[in-house]
Amino acid sequence: MHDWSELQHDLLVLIVRNLNLIEDYLNFGTVCKSWHSHTEEPRAFIKQAVLSANPSHTSDYILMVISGPHDQLCFWRPGDLLWTNYIKEPTAYLRFTDVVYSNCQFYAVTSRGRVQVFVVIGHRLTKCRTVAQIANQHSEQFYILESLGSLFVVMQSGKEIRDPGDDNEVLTYGTTHFHVYRVNLAARKLKETRDIGDRSFFLGANASLSVQAAQFPGIKPNHIYFTDNWLDAYIHLEEGGGLDMGVFNIADGSVQPHYDGVSLSLVCPPIWVTPTPS
Repeated sequence: MHDWSELQHDLLVLIVRNLNLIEDYLNFGTVCKSWHSHTEEPRAFIKQAVLSANPSHTSDYILMVISGPHDQLCFWRPGDLLWTNYIKEPTAYLRFTDVVYSNCQFYAVTSRGRVQVFVVIGHRLTKCRTVAQIANQHSEQFYILESLGSLFVVMQSGKEIRDPGDDNEVLTYGTTHFHVYRVNLAARKLKETRDIGDRSFFLGANASLSVQAAQFPGIKPNHIYFTDNWLDAYIHLEEGGGLDMGVFNIADGSVQPHYDGVSLSLVCPPIWVTPTPS
């Protein structure tokens, strides 16, 4: 009998990258402890999922996800046996950071600040075009969300302080600023704004949400609430990630904590849970 735990790392990574079904990921991780470690890896799983309609109300819906080690876009419809990838041969160059369903279409933003719209008819991705581009941005985190019928793109800027003796060791990291852009789809342009009215944005690794502040006591209007989405911290730092959480004032650019304690994890970033107003 072969010792499956001694299978080479590169071969295990190759196998994981070719798995399409979540059931296969789960079965892969149950073989042995070393195989299981290749499936906690955050980038090997589904990063974000968006539905075009409520599955409880209709079977005619599309599930669009960002997944895989290169953060690629793919979709699934009821009856499909496999996921359909936007790009046949994904690369690290074109990564998607967020996706939203708005006005009967999917919109996504890449790690380079490119906003794209996707049209799916039947079981085919029939159209994809760029609707806006944030110029000269290469290493920022981007979000896309709908608020009161308008489309917004948010750019998150941060800093890393590394150990001078070890470039791979990060001593601390954190968010320094957010830039909020309203998307003009007709003109294919972005306009920065410092006023989103009585709305508040909730941003993180799992979702990009817009809520009306007046409906939830304690939430400040024209603010961004954010959780730690720096995945490298959850993989490489001994104490895990979770340090970068706070509240950003869009009007004056200040950042305040929204949680006084310490919440660190080696598993996954914090997530937002959205209550239903009574």
